[in-house]
Amino acid sequence: MQYLEVILNLPVNQGFTYSYIPPEKEKPELVPEIGKRAEIMFGNKKTQGFIINIQDTIPANCPVESGKIKPIKRVIDKEPLFGKDLIEMATWVSRYYLCTLGEAVFSMIPSGRRETSAGGFGFEEEVGEKKRNELSEEQAKAVDDIFSSGGLQHSAFHYLYGPTGSGKTEVFLSLAEKILETGKGVIYLVPEIGLTAQVVQSVRERFGNTAAVLHSGLTPSQRLTEWHRIMHKEARVVIGARSAVFAPVPDLGLIIIDEEHDGSYKSGNNPRYHARQVAMHRCTTLKIPLLMGSATPSVEAWYGMQTGSIIRHTLTKRLAGGEMPHISCIDLSYFPGDGCISKPLEEQINKILEKKHQAILFMNRRGFTHFFRCNQCGFELKCKNCSVPLTYHKVENRLRCHYCGWSTYPPESCPQCGSFDIGSSGFGTEYIEAETRAKFPNARIVRLDTDILKNKEELITTLEDFRNGKYDIMLGTQMVAKGLNFPKLELVGVILADAGLHMPDFRAGERTFSLITQVAGRAGRYFPDGKVIVQTYSPGKGPVLYACQNRIEDFYGSELAEREMLDFPPFSRLLRLVFRSFNKSLAAETARDAVSILSDGAPRGMEIIGPAECPIEKINSSWRYQILLKGSSIIPLQTAARKLLFDYTHNQNVYIEYDVDPVSLL
Repeated sequence: MQYLEVILNLPVNQGFTYSYIPPEKEKPELVPEIGKRAEIMFGNKKTQGFIINIQDTIPANCPVESGKIKPIKRVIDKEPLFGKDLIEMATWVSRYYLCTLGEAVFSMIPSGRRETSAGGFGFEEEVGEKKRNELSEEQAKAVDDIFSSGGLQHSAFHYLYGPTGSGKTEVFLSLAEKILETGKGVIYLVPEIGLTAQVVQSVRERFGNTAAVLHSGLTPSQRLTEWHRIMHKEARVVIGARSAVFAPVPDLGLIIIDEEHDGSYKSGNNPRYHARQVAMHRCTTLKIPLLMGSATPSVEAWYGMQTGSIIRHTLTKRLAGGEMPHISCIDLSYFPGDGCISKPLEEQINKILEKKHQAILFMNRRGFTHFFRCNQCGFELKCKNCSVPLTYHKVENRLRCHYCGWSTYPPESCPQCGSFDIGSSGFGTEYIEAETRAKFPNARIVRLDTDILKNKEELITTLEDFRNGKYDIMLGTQMVAKGLNFPKLELVGVILADAGLHMPDFRAGERTFSLITQVAGRAGRYFPDGKVIVQTYSPGKGPVLYACQNRIEDFYGSELAEREMLDFPPFSRLLRLVFRSFNKSLAAETARDAVSILSDGAPRGMEIIGPAECPIEKINSSWRYQILLKGSSIIPLQTAARKLLFDYTHNQNVYIEYDVDPVSLL
């Protein structure tokens, strides 16, 4: 008889002991091994767990006598799904991100869970390209510098920085080829691979069957098949969204993170890991280089480049011959009666339609109008489950919440004061579509957002149709902002640049700057007269002003100065605790208790901010309170939070989220 330690995907910081009695006619491959899954009874429920330890004697810490230990039902896998190095990484993830070993392991191994909720496209230069490009001088220098200085002997963090269209992808692929020639493997991370089939196509054409693709569109069994191909060295280049950072690549030689600034590299579920942080840890452990790249680096990465902890490589030229587009800023307060498309933007669209060129209108908000309010008393209609304004969708004539999906018919009078002077303010993609069709009746217009697209195939078809000139104007949300190349695209219009600027989050400016710059990067890639028109109510506000004037160094300089003054990352580290409950006073009370526990014996240099209501106080009927722990090092913050996690017995109707290095504070 053997005793197996089995871990489950549960918030319990221990494994469970099960017994295994070899049957007489056992298939030789279905014997327990570390890294295989076992089917077990947990209580009276049949479930699966991973075997992480095997002993011939009953473990010393087993709380029950041998007669009460249940046998496993069966061993599921013919071969282990992970080895020692992945268990070590899971242990690090569980320590760093304050989760259990079971939760860490289950987040790494393919289970068919959805990967990502937000994000754009990677592989921006390669979409639709069939041939292998010759490297420019700049690109060749970047490849040589990274390959020789990063060497393959020691870990170094590299950053490939250059404007959109400067050929970063070709550098990534050339380096991947060089690494493969040395007999090592490559992990290539992109923000969201499920959106574009051309990505897979271009990499498969380059690397053939040695490429494995891990993304949210695969079924659990397909993911498992790819996982086995990677383990057996049949696939040496692994492409995927954030969870591909855990891929079990033997002899890993390089990790690439494309569009490093993208928020979708941070997991929204437990464990709330950031793929960049995991990649840094993995590269340091294996002593291999990490290569990141973006036209708009995160503020943390920019700071790393300035302080020398990240080596910077710069591309300056656009390869397809296009110039950086001319960006003009329009102050909407001078055009109050024009709706969402101001007179100057309307004139420019008419000009490019005459030339048979194309335009993209970008708006980072779905729906018809943004919020519903009473002009008499100022009452704003909010979701009954979440503390966010409802968005009006004209097609279905309903007000809908974009957080929980609850919807209702618009009221005929103000629910608070009874006034009939009610209406909607702001505008979403539906509203823009209606106005665009009215102002340009002869143009062929297509709208691209998640309300319209039901599946990936529809998205790919629409993008191909736009590329092939079947439409003149494309309207869209974040999807159209990144990574796409359209030869006939001359004009990009940003309908309202400051939509995200007024969020109560210290990263709001960084996100606004990045979005304007990325959207602007779509224009004029193939000819010198690309135009970008940015409409805004705050043309003098830092992020909008700097993005419009292409003053990238100035933006990062002012953002870093502001963060240093406020002592926010990268000058400090944060750990966020969110207390969620259907009962508002319970959530508040638990948060207050947590503060007194954290204050008692708090490590030196740790600041406790809160408790306070979250900026979005209620989501999905759960009331939310938050505490921020701030300090110059992350370790004391983790130590304090761990004490709370394991030693504090709180009301079971309150759920506590632990978020190390949070990306959003909403």
